[in-house]
Amino acid sequence: MESNPIIDRLPSFLSDFVVDQNYGQYTARDHAVWRYVMRKNKAYLKKTAHSAYMEGLKKTGISTEYIPSIEEMNHILSNIGWAAVCVDGFIPPSAFMAFQAYRVLVIAADIRNVNQIGYTPAPDIIHEAAGHAPIIADPDYSRYLIDFGILGYRAFPSRKDNELYEAIRHLSILKAASNIPEEEIAKAEQNIEFINTHMGPPSELALIRNLHWWTVEYGLVGDLEHPKIYGAGLLSSIKEGKDALSKKVKKIPYSLDAMDFSFDITKPQEQLFVTPNFEHLSSVLNEFSSLMAIQTGGIDGVMKAIESGGVSTVVYSSGLQVSGVFTGVRTHAGQTAYIQATGPVTLNYDDKMLVGHSKQMHKEGFGSPVGKLKGSLKPMRLLSNSDLKQLGIVKGNPCRLELESNVLVEGVLQNITRKEGKIILMRFSECTVTLEGEVLFQPSWGVYDMAVGEKIVSAFYGPADPDGYGIRFDPPEEKTHKPSYSDKEKRLFVLYDQVRELENSESLKKISTLWDKIRSEYPDEWLLAYMLLEYTPESQSSNALRNEIIQFLKALKKGRKDLKHMKIPQNTSI
Repeated sequence: MESNPIIDRLPSFLSDFVVDQNYGQYTARDHAVWRYVMRKNKAYLKKTAHSAYMEGLKKTGISTEYIPSIEEMNHILSNIGWAAVCVDGFIPPSAFMAFQAYRVLVIAADIRNVNQIGYTPAPDIIHEAAGHAPIIADPDYSRYLIDFGILGYRAFPSRKDNELYEAIRHLSILKAASNIPEEEIAKAEQNIEFINTHMGPPSELALIRNLHWWTVEYGLVGDLEHPKIYGAGLLSSIKEGKDALSKKVKKIPYSLDAMDFSFDITKPQEQLFVTPNFEHLSSVLNEFSSLMAIQTGGIDGVMKAIESGGVSTVVYSSGLQVSGVFTGVRTHAGQTAYIQATGPVTLNYDDKMLVGHSKQMHKEGFGSPVGKLKGSLKPMRLLSNSDLKQLGIVKGNPCRLELESNVLVEGVLQNITRKEGKIILMRFSECTVTLEGEVLFQPSWGVYDMAVGEKIVSAFYGPADPDGYGIRFDPPEEKTHKPSYSDKEKRLFVLYDQVRELENSESLKKISTLWDKIRSEYPDEWLLAYMLLEYTPESQSSNALRNEIIQFLKALKKGRKDLKHMKIPQNTSI
């Protein structure tokens, strides 16, 4: 893939999700599926979609006629300050949000099955490229997506969230594949139901994922009675796009309450939310962010870090960021007194790892007090060297620091680290740390780095400096099913190519020959017959042939719910 400045700025941990598009994997039928869906959707959406979508289609220049390559998508998106990468199906929500925060659209490279044209249970290139990309061209909406990604990537998950993700991904893969036994699908559905029943209280990630679903994926905008479509799931689904505006789908004014509505990615939606405008989306997002640990911090934030079980970051009021797996917290008077992380830890400032404070330095973990220094009117982070001297804290001398949280630090002060004039870290040798008689650190363990800050002002999921920490997201073990084709199917794809070549030809003999092959060898291939009808001219000489194809399509459509979207012309008589 060609280099792109936006992709070049991606943290390395996201690269594990990127796959090659392998453009040659698309068959002539795949391109026909793209073309059919795009034509149907554009005809419908020019009246029902938010104006930003149709304008975005023009700005991005996404072709109706063929599946775009990832190189084309990057060229298209570069015009609106975004980029694109290919991924394998449904990726973890945290990773999806991280890509979004970095202005990168993830595109599931697969394309839906010809018999799932109206609705696909798994993300595909139609959904990603034709659903998401055009609407991003709107600057207000683009800003909302970026802000959402920043918050979503740092939202705390629960230990159950990943289990649920894996189960949903598994079900979406099964439903998108061919010839999967019904009992296997039923078993996967039962597993999701079981996990949902035992999830416990929803995590930050679960709640913000709900908001993402009811806006970015399945959102409506405008008047409650006559809304327009802007969610990518609706923009890319023939069936759901039409159902969305019908009375059978309940419409609810969009508010923070949407965070409590869960969803099933593999089924059509029972209700949808209507935002009056894109600015309102940002307003609700700001309302939600005020409830997140990234803004509230405190003991609640530390507990969310512990409960997540993964690498997280807590931020002291000095700005020092501690990143690692948090396993313990001690309190005093209901406030955080001491935090403990186990295993590799990095210390950071302004999302950059501090020199000398890598995982190698803190490979055994990190523990530090939180609180104000007793006897000091100023917070410790604001103390000058003369202030420290008055308190008996002098570099190179034994010092005794007693905090209001009852933590006692006794040792020889070796160094003070300041950032922007604030003390963020103090290093001691021969150090003992105790809390109400309990020993938390002893001299035999080495030097002691004490974080400085009277409180924890923020906590979020993931390391402050992902590349510095060397964090990796393990890509899903289960891969999407790649189709293998029989010789008969390969001959079918040749027919698709031959029918497509009729676009510039009105040879009735060629059309008749192709029709004979379709009718005798592929009597269930409705899309191929539909394309052939499109290229069969309306003339006296071809009237009988057109009527024959029309009757063929009507017979196929009869009794098949998956072909309700197919609009068949009336018999012709010229």
